[in-house]
Parts: sequence; structure tokens; C-alpha cells
Amino acid sequence: MLYTPPRWLPGGHLQTIYPSTFIAKPPVAYRRERWAAPDGDFVDVDFVDGKPGRPLVVLFHGLEGSSDSHYCRSLMAEVQRRGWHGAVPHFRGCSGEINLAPRFYHSGDSAELDWVLRRLKQRQSDLGATHLYAAGVSLGANALLRWLGESQHEAEIVDAACAVSAPLDLAGGGAALARGFNRLYTWVFLRTMRPKCLVKLDQFPGLFDREALLAARDLYAFDNVVTAPLHGYRNTDDYWDRASAKHILHDITVPTLVLNAKNDPFLPARHLPRTAAAEVVLEYPEQGGHVGFAAGGPPGRLDWLPRRLLHFLEGKSESAFTEQEERIHG
Repeated sequence: MLYTPPRWLPGGHLQTIYPSTFIAKPPVAYRRERWAAPDGDFVDVDFVDGKPGRPLVVLFHGLEGSSDSHYCRSLMAEVQRRGWHGAVPHFRGCSGEINLAPRFYHSGDSAELDWVLRRLKQRQSDLGATHLYAAGVSLGANALLRWLGESQHEAEIVDAACAVSAPLDLAGGGAALARGFNRLYTWVFLRTMRPKCLVKLDQFPGLFDREALLAARDLYAFDNVVTAPLHGYRNTDDYWDRASAKHILHDITVPTLVLNAKNDPFLPARHLPRTAAAEVVLEYPEQGGHVGFAAGGPPGRLDWLPRRLLHFLEGKSESAFTEQEERIHG
């Protein structure tokens, strides 16, 4: 299922911007639950209710995304069509309501993912779900890979995983987003992150430097003021190094697809890792943009990526089950 873009949509920027902006998102019937977090905060999780005997797919969204993002709606629409179960946990502050704790979320937020996934694992039998699959997109993909690598065999509570357009090298990606046309993406992110930070300062006066926040014009400066100190990192360089998923790809034991287009404006191809653990499939199509992968004729469709991910997840879990049966029965 190697991705080939439509001829009418050339280049990494168009393949990134057009699918997220101009292709109609499919309808999804979400049901929201609010979970009390261990630190007294809350996490909102949007569910797709499926049928007993079907898998549960958990999707972690990207920077400033939500369950309404085009990639969430397209994947969860396919999950819904199949009668599967779905869940989109929102990172702190991304569900439409500012969170309560003196923190937000970040690319290495593996502890948050661990708590969410273990709680969903406990719910799996109540839902009647046969398998637990995890997927992540962009920032959520990097955080998922961090969790898989850090947890190693303890991550095998999930049967298979997919990471799409992960910023595997945060420093390389951050530098790319600070140059040329790519600064448009940075502006889009800062446009929503700054107001959230100002609300956070109203909650917790002096939490970080207000003037330095307002002066930040790129993600390096923003992360230096907000993301790094709020989440236990010394500075941006420390955060971008320690949180990058490229360091732990050899430690993953769960069957995992890493899907990154080589023309992704957020991460130049030269930063893509060339090796990983035996359980990890590195799939780097020449085109696709950043979480783009549009298909069909104008105005285009968003169905290629959901089909690719679910095909991988189904196939890997069935292979693992077959191998286990062969070991048991000789």
C-alpha cells in the first residue's frame, strides 16, 4: 500500500495544507468522557462506541490538535464504519477547555500516555474489545514512540502501534520550521498556544516570563520559555534532545509502523533514522507531506491513511497470534 499522491497535488507544502484545510472531514459520532488525572487535573477522551468482538484503536493527536483534526476524524470514521471501538484522548488544554494543572503537554509525554493506555487496557474487557491498538500523529506519534521504547516489554499491553509523521529528531524539525515558508506553520501553532499560556499565567502568576512568551517568534524560543521548564527540562536543547523518538527506536518490542513522508516540511528526509528494532517497520514514501496523504481526484479524499494504518494493525496482531499459536502447539 505504498503511497502515491494524486498528480493534481504536487509538493510537500500542498500535500500538507490542502488535506487539513480543503477536504471535507467525515462525520464521527463521538461520546466524551472526562477522566480525573492523578495530579488533580482532567483529561477529556472522545470515544467511538463499537460492537463486542472488535478491536479498540487509541489515537494520540498532534500539536494543538484534537478529536476534530482531519486525521482523527478520518481514522475514527473508518473505525466507526467497521464497528470497531475508538478513543481519542486529548492532551492537556486541547479539548476546548483550559486544563487545571501548571503544565500542558509535550513530545516526550510518555508518562501521560502510560496512564491513559493502562486505563484503557482496564476498560478493554468491559468494551468487549478483542485487541488494543495505539496510533499517534505528529507530536502524539513521537510521544507514543517514546512510550513504546521506554516501556519495552511492558508496552506489550498494546498489540500493535502506528506512528505517523513523527518529529523523530526534534532539533532537526525545529530548525526546519524556523526557516522560509515553514514559518507559516510555526505562526499557526503560536496563534493558539500563546492565548492558552496567557490563561495559564492568570491561573498561576509567575509560572513563566510573560514578556519572553510574547516575544517568542519560533518554537525554539517558545519551548525555552514554556514547554521545557514546565515539564522538567533544562531548556529547549535539553528538551529537543531527550524527547526525540530517534533515540529509542531500537528498544521497541511491539510491532510498530513508523510512517514519514520524505517531503514532510516538518522533518527533512536527512533526519529520518535508517535503522530500528526488528519489530519496527520504517516506511518512508517519497511524498505525502505532513499528515497529508490525500487520495483521489479533486477535491480529494482522506481515506488512504486510515486504510494503511488499520491494515498494518490488523496484519501485525494476526501474525503475532499465529506465531503464539505455533509456539504453544508446536
